[in-house]
Amino acid sequence: MAFDFLLFCQRNPKPCPLLEVLEAGKTEPSLAPGSDIRSDLPRYRIYREGEWTEEVTNIRDHWQDNLVTFLLGCSFTFEQALLESGISLRHVSEGSNVSMYVTNIPTNAAGAFSGPMVVSMRPIHMDQVVRAVQVTSRFPGAHGAPIHLGDPAAIGIKNLGKPDFGDPVEIRNDEVPVFWACGVTPQAVAQTCRPPFMVTHSPGHMFITDARDADLAVI
Repeated sequence: MAFDFLLFCQRNPKPCPLLEVLEAGKTEPSLAPGSDIRSDLPRYRIYREGEWTEEVTNIRDHWQDNLVTFLLGCSFTFEQALLESGISLRHVSEGSNVSMYVTNIPTNAAGAFSGPMVVSMRPIHMDQVVRAVQVTSRFPGAHGAPIHLGDPAAIGIKNLGKPDFGDPVEIRNDEVPVFWACGVTPQAVAQTCRPPFMVTHSPGHMFITDARDADLAVI
C-alpha cells in the first residue's frame, strides 16, 4: 500500500505536501539526522482496519520492518511568517491546538486511498486576509495558500465550535475563518479505505526536523 499512498500524495499536494519518503524499515529521516521516527514525535495514533485504536508516545513495540515512513509538511511551518507579518493567531495566543475539520471536499483517489480532505482553520482579521494569503502562498511545502475563505458550510463544516480534531477558538465579528488544507487528511482517508495497519502523528503533535521554516519558502 506504500506505493498507493505515495501516488496519493503526488495527486493531492495541498493536503499532503511530501517532504521525504524513507525506505522500508528505515527510521532516521535525512531531514533530521540522528532522530528516530519511532520515538521522536510527542504522540502517535495507531489505526487498524481504519479504526483509531490507541494513542502512544513511542511506537517501537509496534514497529515492523516493512513500514514505509512519509514526512508531510505542516502549516505550523508558516505560522512564524504570519506572526512576523503582524497577523495574530488565536490558538497561539490561547495556547491551544489549531482547529481542524473534515470537509466535503474529495481528495483525488490513488489505488486504495480516497476520502475527504481535512482543513485547519485560523480566524484572521478581515483587513489581513489578503496578506495571510500572500504570506502562506510562499510555503507550498507546508500546504501553501488557503483553499477556502469564509462560509464553513460551503465546504461541509456544520459547526466551527466543534472541530473534528484540535480545539475550538473564538471567531470575532471582524474576523474571517480561513481554511488551509491539512496533513491530518490521511487519517480521515484511513477511515474510508481502512488499511490493515497505519501509524500517524496525533493531530497537532508533529515531528520536528532540522530544516528551518525559511527553507520551505519559495519566494
